[in-house]
Amino acid sequence: MAAPADRRETILILGGTAEAAAIARRLVDAGADVVTSLAGRTSNPAPLPGRIRTGGFGGAEGLARYIVENRIARVIDATHPFANRISQNARLACAAAGISLERPERPAWEKQPGDNWIEVKSLGDAAAALPAGARVFLALGRQHLAVFESRPDCHFVVRMVDPPEKPLGLAGYDLILGKPSVNPEEEADLFRAHRVTHLVCRNSGGDAGYGKIAAARKMGLPVVMIRRAT
Repeated sequence: MAAPADRRETILILGGTAEAAAIARRLVDAGADVVTSLAGRTSNPAPLPGRIRTGGFGGAEGLARYIVENRIARVIDATHPFANRISQNARLACAAAGISLERPERPAWEKQPGDNWIEVKSLGDAAAALPAGARVFLALGRQHLAVFESRPDCHFVVRMVDPPEKPLGLAGYDLILGKPSVNPEEEADLFRAHRVTHLVCRNSGGDAGYGKIAAARKMGLPVVMIRRAT
């Protein structure tokens, strides 16, 4: 028998990933009161179980205040592995509020036989690693594209869920609207259609974005892989 609504613990999930959605579903099914926080970068996010809030908190202090005011019992940081700022804010806020923080670790992708990875430390290093004349698929969020404006000698293929509010600053690019496919064949077809010669991505791990990695392996494409910070 489920606990009365006023006695259920309230759990805050810092979300935006497939793992966050799965955790929310499991906790809601178990009777927990779940709030999933989304950054708000996608205009029409997929439906999620439980309650949803959108937007920032105002740094670690704002998050700590939200935790206290909403009587959050625990926080689960299920954000993207490269979302370093919100993860740091979560650590500080939970310590200040005196509650537990859980951080499920999504394993990084590991290089497989046939992979042609050029591993780099940063977006700037990734831009510098591209040869002149490359046709580059940028598997990155829109907030990470500016550094590639320094490479007018390359042509870029950019995939976004939502159309940009203004033209991108890249000298030459093709814009594709949609989400990544988990099917390597579909990703390979996309690469061939746009004559892609290189892929740039971050080592995010997980199944949802792996189709492009498998497609690049099959096609023998070089992958400029941005490593996670250690």
